[in-house]
Amino acid sequence: MSQTCAQWHLEPTRLPRHIGIIMDGNGRWATSRRLPRVAGHRKGVERVQEISELAGNLGIGALTLYAFSDENWRRPEDEVGALMGLLRWYLRAEKKRIVKNDVQFRVIGDRRKLSSDILSLIQDLELETRNNKGMHLSVALSYGGRGEILRAVKRIVSQVEAGEAFADDIDEAGFEKCLDTAGLPPLDMIVRTSGERRVSNFLLWQAAYAEFFFDDTLWPDFDSARFVHNLRAFSGRERRFGLTPEQVGKKTASLLG
Repeated sequence: MSQTCAQWHLEPTRLPRHIGIIMDGNGRWATSRRLPRVAGHRKGVERVQEISELAGNLGIGALTLYAFSDENWRRPEDEVGALMGLLRWYLRAEKKRIVKNDVQFRVIGDRRKLSSDILSLIQDLELETRNNKGMHLSVALSYGGRGEILRAVKRIVSQVEAGEAFADDIDEAGFEKCLDTAGLPPLDMIVRTSGERRVSNFLLWQAAYAEFFFDDTLWPDFDSARFVHNLRAFSGRERRFGLTPEQVGKKTASLLG
């Protein structure tokens, strides 16, 4: 058991391999304190730093953070501009920490709407960390699950038209290789903060057998203790993947010898 897991009384073998977090509630956090909404987003970035570092220390294989949806482009122009400014700051400020912690960084989503300077920062960080061996940290920007699935379909259609693949041979594994999350571990857990009970177009394909946790805490208040609370709840769930409890018991017994 790693020292960090021991400190938090967590069993490493019961932890999820891949966690997705819908980081919701920044604006409400700020409004409740009579602060501008951007103040909530700034506080939210601090939580990103805290939770991503803890996840890596716990041995979580992959963490995917929903930072900016494709629909978020419709928000007021000044808020979008502030969010893009925070993104620039994060990519520059966190580069050293990400590299030092051996994290593999990537951005998922439709990059066509992102500015050229942000794209350059993303590409530089992805390139510098592509051979790292630590946790996969993915940030969903200009992202929508439906759009991701459509992009995957178009990639497969292009492969078929080019004679590189045959339609009858396409299976789930082949389809997943065309998703933005290709190469990441299966998604085991989704956490949404702020009390909302919906997935908001996040990792729709990947979430087929994920465990869902809806936490009433606003994202800027979602600290390490709340994160670990959800991890403990995950470790107590029985994941059957369509099997009966008896079948799961037999399967577990066989794995244990």
